Amino acid sequence: MSEKIEYQGPAFFSDGFRPFFFSAAMLAGLVIPTWVLILNGATNISFLYAPREWHVHEMVFGFLPCVMTGFLLTAIPNWTDRPPLKGMPLFGLWVVWLLGRLAMAAPAISPLVVALVDSAFLIVMAGIVWREIVLGSAWNRLPIGVVMSLYAGANIFFHTLLWNDHAIDVSARIGLALIMFLLALIGGRVTPSFTEDFLDENSIGKQPAPFSRFDGLSIAFIGIAAVAWVLQPQAIGTGYALVIAGFINLARLGRWYGWTTWREPLVLILHIGYGWLAMALLILGSSILGVGLPLEDAVHALTTGAVGVMTLAVMSRASLGHTGRAKHAGPLTVLIYILVNSGALLRVFGPSIPLSGNLMLDLSAICWSGAYILFVVGYGPILFRPSLDES
Repeated sequence: MSEKIEYQGPAFFSDGFRPFFFSAAMLAGLVIPTWVLILNGATNISFLYAPREWHVHEMVFGFLPCVMTGFLLTAIPNWTDRPPLKGMPLFGLWVVWLLGRLAMAAPAISPLVVALVDSAFLIVMAGIVWREIVLGSAWNRLPIGVVMSLYAGANIFFHTLLWNDHAIDVSARIGLALIMFLLALIGGRVTPSFTEDFLDENSIGKQPAPFSRFDGLSIAFIGIAAVAWVLQPQAIGTGYALVIAGFINLARLGRWYGWTTWREPLVLILHIGYGWLAMALLILGSSILGVGLPLEDAVHALTTGAVGVMTLAVMSRASLGHTGRAKHAGPLTVLIYILVNSGALLRVFGPSIPLSGNLMLDLSAICWSGAYILFVVGYGPILFRPSLDES
């Protein structure tokens, strides 16, 4: 166990997951409705960058790093046996993230200032990860440090592209490709681990397959497909690489016996989230090959589906487990899961339904962002209050 440090400040800054999970949910609950209002012409709000660029940036380089930080600041002390970040250092890191969001929303600040303020968070966070890896001699976590460094670089690249009036798509693909890899790496560890715990507690005979070369192959294929997608997003070979990675990761998911966890949605949702990742690879690859959905809808299988579902799965479980509460999904949590999956399904497949495209987009936004707003409402009190197991 990591060293215990007596902390007397606000509970909200006693653990990394508290401010960052809450803030990520707030951002997701605000950015998507704002984007939809802009698309529908219901508001003329303006930012420094064009609305699409703002929307893409805030979801890929604002929302996602916030969730990642909440998870990593909670997991790293267990990996390194070092004290967690809390109190004023945690508050300072959260302020750096918040300043980036405010800078991106301000239309009158110079692009250089916006880039410096916004880029600071991921640079600092990457530095924290590397510091903990080195001081804790957690050399098996080197891939996490590399991914965070590349993510910080992708955000800087985003701003550089805009300065030079270039499309930002390649920087967004880099960010999403890194997320693919992280979902396979981390999701592929926590999902079978928590499943095994559940099956043991309930004396269910099935056991997830232990990590093996097949799992390493599954992650490697995602890495290959992700790099190909970044470099040659329209190439036939990229499409085939994504489809192959999708099938391999579907097989990987099947080795964890997720269907046996139907009694506990808090565990089952992890399998659904990983299933979205495998399906996103298949849908995206098929789209590149000219089969199935348009490319824009296919990408949302990764963003609204895999990312949206898996982040809420991790956020809800960690928020309950690390505050001394029972790791059980109550009615509100189940509703959150239903809404986020419904929003993802509507966003990915809704445009193919012969109904109003705006209606499908609006319904998708209501469901998907509604899930995150419900997280704020239901889990906010948990995140702001001391843990039940604290003396």
